[in-house]
Amino acid sequence: MRLATALDVPLRQQNSLLTAAGFAPVWRQTNLAAPELGQIRSALDFMLTQQEPFPAVAVDRHWNLLQSNSGAVRLVEFLVGPLAPNTPINLADALVAPDVLRPHLVNWVEVVGYFIRSVEADAAADGTAETAALLKRLLAYEGVQATFRAPPEELALTPVLPMHFRKGNTDLQLFTTIATLGIPRDITLQELRVESFFPMDDETARILRGWAERA
Repeated sequence: MRLATALDVPLRQQNSLLTAAGFAPVWRQTNLAAPELGQIRSALDFMLTQQEPFPAVAVDRHWNLLQSNSGAVRLVEFLVGPLAPNTPINLADALVAPDVLRPHLVNWVEVVGYFIRSVEADAAADGTAETAALLKRLLAYEGVQATFRAPPEELALTPVLPMHFRKGNTDLQLFTTIATLGIPRDITLQELRVESFFPMDDETARILRGWAERA
């Protein structure tokens, strides 16, 4: 346990090490809906609400959507139309697949190239079959392999890489931040990510605020 802590081994992999050595796992994996995580859910609700009218989502380590705010729902409905209630959503598939967000993401090649490298890093770090399967699935989508052969931009025009959505006459440019819980002692909480979207320009902010006012 001291060695795993010094090497910053994730809790899930610490359990695997303990099991391989003949010991019982130490770290639990609690369902986010469990009563003992009520304070965590309240914190997530607060974070997602504070991000309004801009989008924000909570996802697990494989980018399965756990929770979203109204701003995220409005953005998705504008781009791809309303979703049936309780529809399982994987944001990695939605970003990389050819028929969801790709038709509306102007700089899809840049964004997906960067995103795939982050999934590769996750797969290398956790070494699990589930993350390896996610990476394999994403790499199999049409056009993904070509993103690695795309020449890099000669000059970075913005301090961060935005996601540039376009549908009809509407242009939206958004950048994101990703937050994690500090000092988690549960596998579910260590693997939880909260991604918040912010407008890259005044016009995007005006559009998102307008959607909220009309909702």
